[in-house]
Amino acid sequence: MAGLNKVMIIGNVGTEPEMRYTADGNAMTSFRVATNFTFTSPDGERREETEWFSIITWRKLAEQCSQFLQKGRRVYVEGRLRTRSWDTPDGQRRFRTEVIANRVLFLDRAPGAPLPEEHEPETHAEAPAETPVEAPEEIPFEEGN
Repeated sequence: MAGLNKVMIIGNVGTEPEMRYTADGNAMTSFRVATNFTFTSPDGERREETEWFSIITWRKLAEQCSQFLQKGRRVYVEGRLRTRSWDTPDGQRRFRTEVIANRVLFLDRAPGAPLPEEHEPETHAEAPAETPVEAPEEIPFEEGN
C-alpha cells in the first residue's frame, strides 16, 4: 500500500529567496514561510503562535520563486515533507524538516510585477515534478474557509 506525504501551507515569505545551482546545473531556491495560528487559551486569553517552514524548490519553479518572490509576500505552498540529519563538528546530531515544494502560488502581487508565464511541468528522477506558479484566482479553495 502506498503512503501519503503531502503538506499545504499559506503564509508570508519570511526571508529573501536564495537560489543556488547543483553540480549538474539544476536550480534550487530556498526560502522560509511563516504561518500564524490564533486561539483562545483555557483562561480566555487570545493568543497567536507562529510556525516557520523551510521551503525548497527545484528547476523552473526555483527560477520563478527566485525571480518573483520577496520577503513579506503571501504564498500558498504545496509539497512533501523531508527530514535531513547531520553531525556537527562538535559531535551533536542535528535535524531539519523541509517542505519540498512542487507548487507555489502567489497570493498577492508585487506592485508592477507581471505574473510568470505558464509552463508544462517537468519531471526529474531526483527532484519532484514542478508546477508553474499560478495566479491567485486559480487557488483550489474558497476565500474565508
